[in-house]
Amino acid sequence: MTDTDTSPRSVTIERTGPGHFVATNARGGTVAFGGASDDGTEFTPVELLLAALGGCTAIDVDVATSRHAEPARFSVAVTGNKVNDEHGNHMTDLTVTFSVSFPDGEGDGDGGGADRARAILPRAVKSSHDRLCTVSRTVELGTPVTARVQEA
Repeated sequence: MTDTDTSPRSVTIERTGPGHFVATNARGGTVAFGGASDDGTEFTPVELLLAALGGCTAIDVDVATSRHAEPARFSVAVTGNKVNDEHGNHMTDLTVTFSVSFPDGEGDGDGGGADRARAILPRAVKSSHDRLCTVSRTVELGTPVTARVQEA
């Protein structure tokens, strides 16, 4: 993809009740979310951001490693600190931590698939972070966000 190529993405967000919303993508998929409340289990927008950061790289890593061996465990923890300072509310210290294991001797038939998957795991994580994951690349590059009101 060149620097002039674009591939538009979008979601629509509808209010379903006080502090509750549903985002719908162009394919019809939905995810409910809301504000932080003691009684709600819905994700907050910050939690959705954390899930997007981890999920984006998880997909890249899964594609790269699972072609060699099916993981015995594949877990991603995403953490950060929400702060309020002279820049307003924002997240700091974002960390995506992979915990992935492959069974011994499982793989592509010659017994080396799991070894290959283990060997490429660090490269796959780095490649996703440095080039492939649109979410983390966008956060790190600091892309401006425009907020506007459309006349009803």
